[in-house]
Amino acid sequence: MEGECVLEGPDPKEMDEEALWELINDNRHRISLGVRPCILIPYLRQVRVLTEVDEDEILSCHSLTNRCMRTSHMLDLLRIQGRNGAIALLEGLMIHYPTLYTQVTGRKPSTEPSRFSGLIKYSELTEYLIRAVTGMQNELQEARSEAGRMSAQCKSLESEVGQLVEQEEKSRQLQFENERLQRQLSTLQREVTKLKDEKCDLYIRYTAVMEEKSVMSGRLHDLNLQMYQLQTELQSVQMEKEIQKQHSLRCHSAPETPQLQEEVRKLRSQLEKAEKLDPARQDILAQDLAEAIDSQVELAEQLRCYREENEKLLRDKQGLSDQKESLSLQVQQLSLDCKMHQQKSTVVQNQMKELQAERDQAYQSRDEAQAMIAHILAKKDTLRSQLVELQETVFSFQAKRSSGVQQQSSDEEKGSWQSPSSSCEEDPLPPRRRLRRMDAIDPNSQSSFNSESEDFGASSVRSRNAQPPSPESFRRRKEILNADSSVETAETDPLLDDFVFLPDEKQNISSEMSENKRPPKLSSTRGSSSSSRSLAPLFLVRSRPKALRINARVLSISFQGEALLSQLTVIGGNKTGVFVHEVTAGSAAHTVGISPGAQIVEVKYEQKEKSLKMVLEDSTLEEATWALSQVKGVCHLSLRPRQNDYEALLQQLQVNKTSSGDSFFIRVNMSLAAGTSGTLAVSCNDILHVTNTRPADTEDQWYASQVHPCQLIDLQRGTVPNYYRAQRHLIRAIEDLNFRAKNCKKNGQDIPQCDQKAVRIVSTGRQGRNLLWVSVEKEKTKSSDSSSPPPSKSCLTLMPYSLVTPHFPPVCRPVLLLPTILGRILDKKLASWQGFELCEPEVLTSSEHAARLQRSEILEECEQGGNYTLQSVEKVMKKGIHCVLPLGLDCVRRLQRFQIFPIIIFVGQSARCTRKLRSKLQRDGRSEEQLLACSKREEPLLDKLPCLYRSMDPESWSEQASLLTSLRTIIWEEQRKIVWVEQDPW
Repeated sequence: MEGECVLEGPDPKEMDEEALWELINDNRHRISLGVRPCILIPYLRQVRVLTEVDEDEILSCHSLTNRCMRTSHMLDLLRIQGRNGAIALLEGLMIHYPTLYTQVTGRKPSTEPSRFSGLIKYSELTEYLIRAVTGMQNELQEARSEAGRMSAQCKSLESEVGQLVEQEEKSRQLQFENERLQRQLSTLQREVTKLKDEKCDLYIRYTAVMEEKSVMSGRLHDLNLQMYQLQTELQSVQMEKEIQKQHSLRCHSAPETPQLQEEVRKLRSQLEKAEKLDPARQDILAQDLAEAIDSQVELAEQLRCYREENEKLLRDKQGLSDQKESLSLQVQQLSLDCKMHQQKSTVVQNQMKELQAERDQAYQSRDEAQAMIAHILAKKDTLRSQLVELQETVFSFQAKRSSGVQQQSSDEEKGSWQSPSSSCEEDPLPPRRRLRRMDAIDPNSQSSFNSESEDFGASSVRSRNAQPPSPESFRRRKEILNADSSVETAETDPLLDDFVFLPDEKQNISSEMSENKRPPKLSSTRGSSSSSRSLAPLFLVRSRPKALRINARVLSISFQGEALLSQLTVIGGNKTGVFVHEVTAGSAAHTVGISPGAQIVEVKYEQKEKSLKMVLEDSTLEEATWALSQVKGVCHLSLRPRQNDYEALLQQLQVNKTSSGDSFFIRVNMSLAAGTSGTLAVSCNDILHVTNTRPADTEDQWYASQVHPCQLIDLQRGTVPNYYRAQRHLIRAIEDLNFRAKNCKKNGQDIPQCDQKAVRIVSTGRQGRNLLWVSVEKEKTKSSDSSSPPPSKSCLTLMPYSLVTPHFPPVCRPVLLLPTILGRILDKKLASWQGFELCEPEVLTSSEHAARLQRSEILEECEQGGNYTLQSVEKVMKKGIHCVLPLGLDCVRRLQRFQIFPIIIFVGQSARCTRKLRSKLQRDGRSEEQLLACSKREEPLLDKLPCLYRSMDPESWSEQASLLTSLRTIIWEEQRKIVWVEQDPW
């Protein structure tokens, strides 16, 4: 095989290092473009010119961004190896890139062992070649399998192409059939047009015939009227003739009757002859006939005038009926306003009655407390006077007894009642200290207290100079405590001075006093030992572990609150307050004196060296339970005694008037389907009345009911997920909506309208108090740096429910039509109706403009000049009519600051309904595309408003007249509804 090689270039084995690398560098660009490092590196690793580190650096270095740079870096690493690196590179090219090897060296590749440089043994080379061939065979097999798969895929694609061709042929046939049907349809349309023209001609002819018929009927009516008049005249003449005939018969006697009859016959015959022969008589009759005809024409003219007057009266009647209808609508509206005003005044009166009752109760409690305090003070004064007399007696006994005792004991006796510097000779009877009220005792200042009384016990409280009470005193004290067990007082003995315990320290005194409920045995003598020389015996001891409780005063108690919910249970809610219901006997809460009927106002505790505070004064039962469950270790409870309110709540719960003390209204920001366990089916923007946030039979749910749109009446009741569970539903609904939106966008489809209104995204920052979440505040500890700023409490969150409050507008609400472009077109039409008026702009001076702008009374600037102000809206509302607002969405929040709640109506738009308004838009200088863009831009902003709005479906109206009629109906419906306004969450 060596003889077959054509030696065109020098043998690399005979070249030195410089020549080899000069040869490689001359072809460096060609090698960098044609060689893949991952193919040569296994061989270069086999001949030990590259290491594992070099391989990792070549293939994984981030600075080598393409294959040419990696190959060039490999050549640089081989250059370090010198001649062996060049020989190994050329041998690798000879094995894997024979064509490139020939282009570089000018020699044909050979696989004979003698042609290799000796860097690798023959056996190792054979093994390497076998592995390389095996790898190539595997690659060939994979390529063949891939080709098989591609051929199968190609066949499937060919079959699909055949099916598509068949479908195309069918579609072509259908297209031909469609074109034929189109031509046939156009032919039929032309025939229909012809028939319509013929029908129109026939209708015109029919109209002409009907007009002629009406003329003939009018003429016939006139002739019938004339004939009726003539018949009437004939009957009257005949009647007169009969009357005269009867009169003449009565006047003449019977014998003269034949003569008269004969004369009448003669006269008649003469009259007939005269009529036949006298032409003058005929002329007179003809003239009378002409006069009669003229009189009939005058009567016909008068009849026509009467008909015109009748038609005018009918038109006036129709106008009066329309005016009556509008007045009846105004009467209904005024009656509704009157009912709303009566309801509001009733609510205010009830609140005033409740306030008066609470005031009277507070006055009565104050008077009772003052009377009780006065009685106790008077009794104390009496007892103090008795105590003074007893002390004088004791002093006299001590003086007599001290005369027979040694001088040292006498000095000790005197030292116990006076200053240590005094002596027996100077003052045998020291002056008594005047009785006075003690100051409040501070448990936190025990050092000062102990310094005043060195041997004073930890659980004792006493006056400075008091002697042990008599057994009668103990008996009276026990009777007083048993008789007045409902009044909690810090006074334990009538002989005690007044003690006032501060709220923060009463629990410490209470816990200390509870250890010594029985007074120890007392001794009136002193021994010689140091223990006998202590202060007076301890006898002023609290009889029960309860501090002073005053109504409406907040008291703070500190105790060990581990597993706090196992020590006490709570009831109530945000409407009534959260009360302590039951206290476990023997627990720490029971020891410090917590009793049922106390309202929990605030809870403080420490967690991870941080002091946390949660306000529970207006929290729900669910929030209060969660807050109390977080307490671990020492806690501080702030309580307010409200026994009467607690008993009233218990009575309402017993008679099933209420299910808890919770009551608030929410606006649902998503749609929820009905469940099998009584779950309410609600839609986005529904209003619910939550009456229990912690039902006994369900978990993570609220008990709520739907609200009547026009009255505060609960309708269908059921359960809904609580705030945090609903938040998870909302996040899941948003994720599903985004997934469907991506699929629709990928497929080129529009998002369904039902999906767009399935959720209402409302995000808020947790700043301030909100009823729908627990407010946890971090207090600054002593060890914290005072200069460091407090951590931010802002936390962005999605709100499934929004807290709303009801409002009852007493007058007609303004009307705002959206989109803005369509509203400008419909505002003037709507303002032309009775009961509506367009808001007009005001022209203000610079000073007035600045003043009103500072008071936020300018709603919007007018394009033609001037400003739409709050006063212009109120001016129209004072007339008792609706003010049509030619403004944008920004005016809604400005109006709500002044308790004005407009009716917001959004008319949905589509490409089909915009064509119905083409002429109106062109007249206003707008296009259909601008209207659609304005609708898409303003519709998402409606969900950010703090109030509800009304949306009209694009297919609910066919023309402008029906649209205006629908708007008038909607305005009448919205005026009757309650206005629900969200609290601003920011």
